[in-house]
Amino acid sequence: MEKTFLRADWEHLVMANYRVEANVLEPYLPKGVELDYFNGSAYVSLVGFMFKKTSLFHIPIPFFGSFEEINLRFYVKRIDGKKVKRGVVFINETVPFKIVAFLANILYKEHYISIPTRHSFDLSDNVNITYEWKINNKWNAISFECQTPQNKIEQDSIEEFIFERYFGFTKINENTSQEFRINHPKWLTQKITKCEINCDFSAMYGASFSGLNQQKPDSILFANGSNVSVNWKRHKF
Repeated sequence: MEKTFLRADWEHLVMANYRVEANVLEPYLPKGVELDYFNGSAYVSLVGFMFKKTSLFHIPIPFFGSFEEINLRFYVKRIDGKKVKRGVVFINETVPFKIVAFLANILYKEHYISIPTRHSFDLSDNVNITYEWKINNKWNAISFECQTPQNKIEQDSIEEFIFERYFGFTKINENTSQEFRINHPKWLTQKITKCEINCDFSAMYGASFSGLNQQKPDSILFANGSNVSVNWKRHKF
């Protein structure tokens, strides 16, 4: 049994999914993995969620254990013998605490930055949530409303393609990649009824993503989340 490095609750996950050309993602693609497609298209997702009750090696982290995370990720697969490992690559992960970003970059070799973030929740009748992050002195935001009934993820659906990912892959350099395992139960989803996105993609993620400023997402998905653990062992290939 592999040792658990990180454990946390990932709550109130929203994912706005944009169709993109493969050549936009290829510079970020780790060696040894390939793009994964849904109905012939590659996707990136703008993701917002709450990171709560964080612990490292089962030791709770005081003061810095709960925070918003905003990230941009895309979808890949790795053929490992007879296994097909479907996972994600993170282009950027945004958190409010510098110490969290520093540790993640050192230990995970990921691409974290630290900028101001905030959120507001109204979980009464319909769920209303806003995530905000500040860059270049401007607040970006994703705000949405969803219905409370929870639904199982259907096979071969866009929800399955986006949410059913249990591996992370990192590009260490042009010749070396890293794989890590993410553990969580299958999530339930809730139907989003309203959503507003105000994101300066070029400022956050670079000029190659500037086209998303005028592009509407193909889908916007919400899951309530669960406890999540990340294995300590990293596999280089």
